Amino acid sequence: MKKYLVTGGAGFIGSNLAFALEGERKAKVTVLDNFSSGNYKNLIGFTGDIIAGDIQSQAWFDKAGQVDAIFHEAAITDTTVHDQRKMMEVNVDGFRNVLEFALRTGVKRVVYASSAAVYGNGKCPMHESQSPTPENIYGFSKAIMDNAAREFAAAHKDMTLVGLRYFNVYGPREYYKGNPASMMFHLYNQMKAGKRPRIFKFGEQVRDFVYVKDIVRGNLNALDAERSCVCNLGSGKPGNFNEVVEALNKALALDLAADYFDNPYSFYQNRTQADLRQAKALLNYRPEWSLADGIADYVKILEKTKI
Repeated sequence: MKKYLVTGGAGFIGSNLAFALEGERKAKVTVLDNFSSGNYKNLIGFTGDIIAGDIQSQAWFDKAGQVDAIFHEAAITDTTVHDQRKMMEVNVDGFRNVLEFALRTGVKRVVYASSAAVYGNGKCPMHESQSPTPENIYGFSKAIMDNAAREFAAAHKDMTLVGLRYFNVYGPREYYKGNPASMMFHLYNQMKAGKRPRIFKFGEQVRDFVYVKDIVRGNLNALDAERSCVCNLGSGKPGNFNEVVEALNKALALDLAADYFDNPYSFYQNRTQADLRQAKALLNYRPEWSLADGIADYVKILEKTKI
């Protein structure tokens, strides 16, 4: 039986991944989380081990033991955090610490979460060969993680490092993220309460929204990548905010008009779109969920979920 370590495994994507590794891959899974933004409720029903620890520490090294691969999801993911030193310490130094654990224990494969935030307001569709132009410290930290991974892989050619640049992910188990949760989640709550969904004027901002089930699939496929690489994970078919409201109205059988307001953020990405050619070639990644179908599936789950 394979054994995997998932850092940040009590968080949104990490918890979905932990369950998929247990269920689909029949693997033994250990979760590492400091429970600062992750929540135990995301792991109810999980049968593996949990280590309460911080990726910046090495106290968890012995507890984690030998694993076949690491999925590194732990990070500060709130793009509105402006503490540059804290962001770099957690995201970059914490990643280096995970790589040190892999080196010490002989782990040959590390799959880690990068981000489309590295592209900032760059040209669309966004390709991995573009020079990073991040608009905030979060995107910058992810770009430096990619640099660190590239240098580490070059120095340790017997190891495979796969970076996954997530675009705008939404779906089950994001409920405890607070403000950084997807607009789908926030708008769903507004509309369930009978309020008009509030979006930036005039709903024409474009995002490559990707359902978390496709993100999990990309992570699992990364176990079979033949070489170190960085790949986009998105839908490849972006939608605008008005389309999100339309899909939520349909899924909820409502007809609420959008309540437009001014965008308060100066560093906002107005358009994102993933070029998926590299992910298809290197990871055999082919997203299955359209925006409308993903939202419909998510709403069905939300309607049955006690949060």
